[in-house]
Amino acid sequence: MFALLDGAQKRLTEHWQQGANRRTIIIILVAGAMSLYSYATFIEPPGAFPVGKLVSIPEGTTLQESAEILEEHHVIRSALAFRVLVTLTGHEHDVHAGDYMFKEPRPLFTVARAIVVGQFGLEPVRIRIHEGATTMEMSEIFAARLERFNSDSFVAQAKQMEGFLFPDTYYFLPNATEDVVIKTMRQNFDDQLAVLEPRLASSTHSLDEIIIMASILEREGNGRDDDRRHIAGILWNRIEQGMPLQVDAVFLYTIGRSTFSLTKADLASDSPYNTYRVKGLPPTPIGSPSLDSIEAALDPIPSKNIFYLADRYGNTYYSRTYAEHMRKKAQYVDTVR
Repeated sequence: MFALLDGAQKRLTEHWQQGANRRTIIIILVAGAMSLYSYATFIEPPGAFPVGKLVSIPEGTTLQESAEILEEHHVIRSALAFRVLVTLTGHEHDVHAGDYMFKEPRPLFTVARAIVVGQFGLEPVRIRIHEGATTMEMSEIFAARLERFNSDSFVAQAKQMEGFLFPDTYYFLPNATEDVVIKTMRQNFDDQLAVLEPRLASSTHSLDEIIIMASILEREGNGRDDDRRHIAGILWNRIEQGMPLQVDAVFLYTIGRSTFSLTKADLASDSPYNTYRVKGLPPTPIGSPSLDSIEAALDPIPSKNIFYLADRYGNTYYSRTYAEHMRKKAQYVDTVR
């Protein structure tokens, strides 16, 4: 009798264990499915995650509003899940306002931590402004790299500072505005010119005249210090003798044409920048000169030359007379194709 009961108990136990194993497998599968669903629905980064883009949380924004902003910009999948997570971790009052940037897609937990500790992810952007760049060229360069940069506002302000925003390599945070850019570049200009202050003070020319001349030398001097200084001597000579400067670089600034594409109509225009018709310096600088060009304007090479020209290879030739100038033009420019 006991043997029969014992056998029945063993069979029941085996049956229960087999059922328990099936139930365990089902529970694991269900739990796994729910975990995958939860991850895909709430935790996984959205497909349109804004990598490398600024996402702004304004000052005074509530947790709910912050969650809605993050969902709207595809930083998180669910505003509700974000609020629940932040609340459960006790950080519902720790949302940090500001601009955030993520280098790669981040899951819900990482985003939540960044928001509650103020881990903005902003790193300086390296931007090179080349020597001779105009404010219009600068606006295009900055607008392509800085999301908060307003080109129209920059040009409206910077146009009045043409030539006085120093060309250099800059490092700006991705959320830098045009006001920050202008202030930084103008301060750099003042810092760079501080070393030239004694020479500027003793010069017979004003700072505006020096910078205008330097901006011309930047384009006319082919990037060579000797050419810059030699051309500076010639151009100051022309001004002293009441001659027109006759420099082609101004047309690149005003109409975008270089020496070899100018027409007779261009040379006859009544623009105040037309140095073939209007004597003296142009009204403003035609770009932002380098320190070398500013020094060349301050320290020209004295000579009796009045004319100069450059061939298509960047070589510069100097002449004392117009006849000599025309011979060199025929030899080095007109015959070269």
